[in-house]
Amino acid sequence: MCGLVGYSLAGSEPGQGRELLRAMTGAIAHRGPDADGIWLAPGVGLGHRRLSIVGLADGQQPMLSVQGDLVLVYNGEIFNFVELRRDLEARGRRFRTGSDTEVILHLYEEMGEAALGKLNGDFAFALWDGRKRQMLLARDRVGVRPLFYAMQGGGFYFASEIKALLTVPGIEAEIDPFALDEIFTLWAPIAPRTGFKDILELPPGHFMIVRDGVAKISRYWDFDFPDAVDGYDPRSEDELAEEVLALLDDATRIRMRADVPVGAYLSGGLDSSITTALAVRHTPKQLSTFSVGFESVEHDETGFQRIMAEALGTNHAAVTCRNGDIAAIFPQVIAHTERPIVRTAPAPLFLLSDLVRRNGIKVVLTGEGADEVFAGYDLFKEDKVRRFAARQPGSTSRPLLFKRLYPYLPNLQGQSAEYLTAFFGVTPDLLHDPLASHRPRFRSTSAAKVFFSGDLRAQLQGYDAAGIMADMLPERFGRWHPQHQAQYLESRFLLPGYILSSQGDRMAMAHGIEGRFPFLDYRLIELASCLPPRLSLKGLTEKHILRRATRDLLPQSIATRTKQPYRAPDSQAFAAADAPAYVADMLAPASIAATGLFNPQAVAKLVAKAGASGVDGFRDNTAYIGVLSTQIWHQTFTRTSSATAVAAE
Repeated sequence: MCGLVGYSLAGSEPGQGRELLRAMTGAIAHRGPDADGIWLAPGVGLGHRRLSIVGLADGQQPMLSVQGDLVLVYNGEIFNFVELRRDLEARGRRFRTGSDTEVILHLYEEMGEAALGKLNGDFAFALWDGRKRQMLLARDRVGVRPLFYAMQGGGFYFASEIKALLTVPGIEAEIDPFALDEIFTLWAPIAPRTGFKDILELPPGHFMIVRDGVAKISRYWDFDFPDAVDGYDPRSEDELAEEVLALLDDATRIRMRADVPVGAYLSGGLDSSITTALAVRHTPKQLSTFSVGFESVEHDETGFQRIMAEALGTNHAAVTCRNGDIAAIFPQVIAHTERPIVRTAPAPLFLLSDLVRRNGIKVVLTGEGADEVFAGYDLFKEDKVRRFAARQPGSTSRPLLFKRLYPYLPNLQGQSAEYLTAFFGVTPDLLHDPLASHRPRFRSTSAAKVFFSGDLRAQLQGYDAAGIMADMLPERFGRWHPQHQAQYLESRFLLPGYILSSQGDRMAMAHGIEGRFPFLDYRLIELASCLPPRLSLKGLTEKHILRRATRDLLPQSIATRTKQPYRAPDSQAFAAADAPAYVADMLAPASIAATGLFNPQAVAKLVAKAGASGVDGFRDNTAYIGVLSTQIWHQTFTRTSSATAVAAE
């Protein structure tokens, strides 16, 4: 895992680019604390910050081909590089290093852009092809590793993080109001949009070719599902469960490849427990595991973490996240997310990656992706119940199933069937809405936009973030089973835009930690996509086939757990009397008015309502965190004259 930067600018000389590349790599030094390097030629420059994991002695970057006409900077890991190298050597290729980086160079020499289909990994890279005088940028299938770019003064610039682009003269940090609307609707901007005007993100599963100042983007992979009328994988449940376990075990095995020790996150839930149990099989030494607990009983899973660590005999370390900790580190969190967020969930993961680094580990396995791949979120169950109720809109019993979905929301338990029907939007129309599964979330999150200023509302007049998402759906989307439609929306948008970004790459790399995700191995994704929906969501039991496949790996108390969503304290983390001074400063009416994005009077009422214990309800918590994070983000990026101020070291 590393950080990369670069540019393509016709007419520029190497001497002009050296200082720029040093500034760009310096802004993302946290991504690669072990080494740095730059490469320059007329009209092009590449820079790299290295986190040494594979090929410790000979994997330095930028890396050149033998002929010197190909130059690569690369962020991530190719997990099947051993097998790819073996095949390449059998075809006469000779290697000079033991790194996976060199495998990409050789594959590209043989296959060009088609090499991307051979890579099983999490990656973002830039490859300068001197023969064709073109730059190839590529990003992994699911979007684990980030890659941003911008055009300025006839030049093309790119980097692993936006803060590196802000060191380029002429590239300014200006808020994109439409991105803010998407965050306050969908939780994240829709790629290629970022939080900043004119700074874009290469979408997952895409590559870009830049030649003569012209950029062309192409997709090479996407999530896909069978047509609902065509049937699914016809094998028995036992056979499918066996293959799920075999693929997941192999995905874990190849993600243990490293020249440094690999650890694991252990949340106490099903997914991380499975990956940790499999990881134990593939490490010759005692596995190190890491957890975050909460002083808030509502959010804490320490007991389950302890059960799993003791069952597997891991070397376990944990950090307790207190409300005051979230408030204390939140400005650093936003400096790394590089966008506003509407929940505090990334903050405890920032503390967790710091714990990992302090224990001398650089790489951790995590359980992210299982909920998207095997339909584990409450959202999928909720959509199933909504559709069940919509087929008989007059029923007074069907809506009561919503209470079973959310036993951890006490305010919901006393509500009538009529209230539940209205709250969850149960109408016959939802049966024909492509975004039906996600409308309740969009509606609940969007309610916080009541705090937008009049000026911002005027700029956004007529803008429909959900409509933009709907316009991006593939043509075949309407032929899929409704559950698969919901899985696509979650996997294609929220997973890379928020889970793998704000909660994933950015919080881990803040401390130079690489996260690896066995559940996001594309082979496992493609197998799971062909399973009958009833095997992943059986009745209201989530991840049924995964539970069956792994039932012999885990203690019964873990294997049969109902999913507890990962959450963290929101407004209550900032409302205490001893909250850091910046909280009151950021939310003061004068500060709100100066930013111009929110209504000072409305925010003042929200702050007063929060008092010393925080606000209740999804809308007010979303608004509180959304407003505060936006204010911090605005001050951190758009009000600083030096991009080095946002490096958040």
